[in-house]
Amino acid sequence: MKTLLEDHIPKEAGDLRDLILTLADLSKKIRSGFITNQGVSNTQNMYGETQVEMDKWADEALVDGLSRLSTVATVSSEERDDIIKIDPEGEFSVVFDPLDGSSLMGINLTVGTIIGIYSSKTPLRPGREMVGAMYVLYGPLTVLVYTVGNGIHEFVLNKDDDYLLQHENLKIGDSKIFSPGALRKEYTPEHMRFIERLEGDSYKLRFAGAFVADVHQILHKGGVFTYPATIGSDQGKLRILFEAFPMGFIVEQAGGAISNGKGNIMDMMPEKIDQRVPIYIGGKKEIKIIEEENQKE
Repeated sequence: MKTLLEDHIPKEAGDLRDLILTLADLSKKIRSGFITNQGVSNTQNMYGETQVEMDKWADEALVDGLSRLSTVATVSSEERDDIIKIDPEGEFSVVFDPLDGSSLMGINLTVGTIIGIYSSKTPLRPGREMVGAMYVLYGPLTVLVYTVGNGIHEFVLNKDDDYLLQHENLKIGDSKIFSPGALRKEYTPEHMRFIERLEGDSYKLRFAGAFVADVHQILHKGGVFTYPATIGSDQGKLRILFEAFPMGFIVEQAGGAISNGKGNIMDMMPEKIDQRVPIYIGGKKEIKIIEEENQKE
């Protein structure tokens, strides 16, 4: 029997279920915008990165759509400088990277939307307190993965524009794959030892260049993605609120783990919305290796 997303999300999730369904509909709108938003804008986000048109279009689609919901207290986007207040009586704070991997659009590689949901008036809470998370991949297929704390479940958009269940209770694989970000010449000693241990154990390098796509591969096949602290940048590159927390919540639900190399990222309290963090995400075995290497210092 075919199961649609609206039939799969537990009805007892209540307003959270409705919010996820709204986000799923907004992802369809984002998918429809690729053909007409291929250029580069003349603006930058708060990190000084030049925005492609689709970055801004996806961001505006999500902010506009969520602004119509009385259950949403705040919205925070990687493309905006400040937390956006929606409804003071709202239950949820939603954080998102509207288009992760957008620099790959020019060569038509997979990009995605990453979303985290708190039952809170503010998003500046530990990732452990999330009540839901999801991501959408825009590739050969449009794929949605979600969790409300009951495992992770994968859906594919069919020809009728409905999200149809493809994998239920997905568990992280055990293949030997690693996706290493950052320049090798800038690796710290402990991270270099970690990479050399993986290479010595015959791990295969697989790197798509979009965090969400690389983690999706790790979920299905196993291994680890990392964007570490580097020489000259001890906070890494990826953002704790928009990337680390939502994907960490999802990977933990699949039986994996996430770390900054020394401990679990999900227990950290973010101090600001643009905070960065070193990331190791994937199988528990691989996360244990980097934490062992850091203990040697």
